[in-house]
Amino acid sequence: MLVEVCANSLESAINAEKAGADRIELCSELAVGGITPSYGLLKSIKERISIPVHVLIRPRSGDFSYSEAEFNIMLKDIALCSQLGVEGVVSGVLHTDFTLDVERTTTLIEASKGMKFTFHRAFDWVKDPKDTLKKLEDLKVDYLLTSGQRKSAIEGLSLLKDLKGHFPHITIMPGSGINDANVRSFLEEGFEAIHLSGTKFHRTLASPPQISMNSVYFLNDDKLGISNFETIKALVDKVK
Repeated sequence: MLVEVCANSLESAINAEKAGADRIELCSELAVGGITPSYGLLKSIKERISIPVHVLIRPRSGDFSYSEAEFNIMLKDIALCSQLGVEGVVSGVLHTDFTLDVERTTTLIEASKGMKFTFHRAFDWVKDPKDTLKKLEDLKVDYLLTSGQRKSAIEGLSLLKDLKGHFPHITIMPGSGINDANVRSFLEEGFEAIHLSGTKFHRTLASPPQISMNSVYFLNDDKLGISNFETIKALVDKVK
């Protein structure tokens, strides 16, 4: 069974390799489902890690439907991954009605030529998982990362097994909440790959700071926080 570790830092990636993981999915900001890592992190990983590296191509948190500008950023990030010798990318695009954006996902796959392609957990939002997976199989996606459309992969095991049985030409990779206590459930069902972060938190400060820099106000799946023209203009007009 292939073990993919979702690594959010150089230290995480080094630990994953030392522990015997087969490859890493590199991303930043796990708290929002992951976004594309920085150039500096990506380059450092490629210099220090010998196992394959798959990189998350997701320009922001929130939904999986992107503006033209955001999509162009994704294509530029894929080109950078190719230049740095990355072995795979992890990405995908949906329409706002939770159906697969076939055209844009096809473009991402074509841009990733020479690298493996994983369609990520945007799949867990789609309305018709079997129809969507048939389209992804036709597009020759290599891996599908999914929790079986549930909070955790163990809760979604029934759908995961069903998808695995119907679509043998794409590797179904269960992810979300997988650990050493439940991984045998996936091994016994014949899954060829699993995905986990294996995260534990380490204290970095002796005490919490007086003011938190985290804000739940910005954590939305269905809304995006964007600097507003009118809001900024009203302030500028008062000070300029």
